[in-house]
Amino acid sequence: MDLHLFRGVIPFVAVAQDKSFRAAAQRLGISAAAVSKAIAALEAQLGTTLFLRGARAVTLTREGEQLFAGAQAAVAAMGGAREAMDSARRLPEGELIISAPFVLTALLASGVALLSARYPRLTLRLLITDRLSRLKEEQVDIALRVGPLADSALVARRLRATALVTVAAPSYLARKSAPRKVDELAQHDLLVLAAPDGRPRQWLFRDEVRPMPSKLLIDAAPMLMDALVAGLGIGQLFDFMAEPLLREGRLVQLLPDTAADGPPIHAVCAPGRRASPRIRAAFTAFADAFATSSRDPR
Repeated sequence: MDLHLFRGVIPFVAVAQDKSFRAAAQRLGISAAAVSKAIAALEAQLGTTLFLRGARAVTLTREGEQLFAGAQAAVAAMGGAREAMDSARRLPEGELIISAPFVLTALLASGVALLSARYPRLTLRLLITDRLSRLKEEQVDIALRVGPLADSALVARRLRATALVTVAAPSYLARKSAPRKVDELAQHDLLVLAAPDGRPRQWLFRDEVRPMPSKLLIDAAPMLMDALVAGLGIGQLFDFMAEPLLREGRLVQLLPDTAADGPPIHAVCAPGRRASPRIRAAFTAFADAFATSSRDPR
């Protein structure tokens, strides 16, 4: 086994992530000259150039990208293994970075509250974005995702099932009679949520999937909820978004016999990170919190 296998790898991964020698040096707590020297030695050892140095940023060469793919996973695995070794003698602590889409903001607070109550030495940073975080490349510990998981290499835990319900406010139904079947929806003002690519999301019903003509196309789920409560039209919401408003009488469920199963919610992390006490704690806390708001026994 090569004793020098990891020499220069940590500075290399840091520079590749930050795209800057100076930023990587600040994160590692060493000088930029030391980082540059370590990278130069690694390039000499491998006999290839790993970075293209620009005036404002550095970018990986093709050879650098190949090394980065394996090196970053190895560094993450080692970090997770070391954190796992520490887990027997300490509680999870430090910063945990969580990425979640806007549509999950209605559920997110319960998971964060439970995690904070269980592990007060954790500090949390929430990134609310509909852009999928690249967990192998970005400084994100876990991500919450709705729908099928495109990256099969990620470590995932299923948190809960979902359902999609069609709803409207009493004030809207006072102006227009409630539809009695799906075909009558086209005669109403429909509020449709936009996908991250900007296209309208199709509506899911028990026996079919339909594109719906939108009176108002909205790209943020919380705004869709506000517009529905304001009586602007009919829309579809996830069950966990609609249920509090239905209980309060601020929304009314329409066509209940057509409600469809929606996509599941997962928590995911990069390979090699599942053993980290912080990530194990977060997976469990979110699973427990989400289960209390679900009829799904998982």
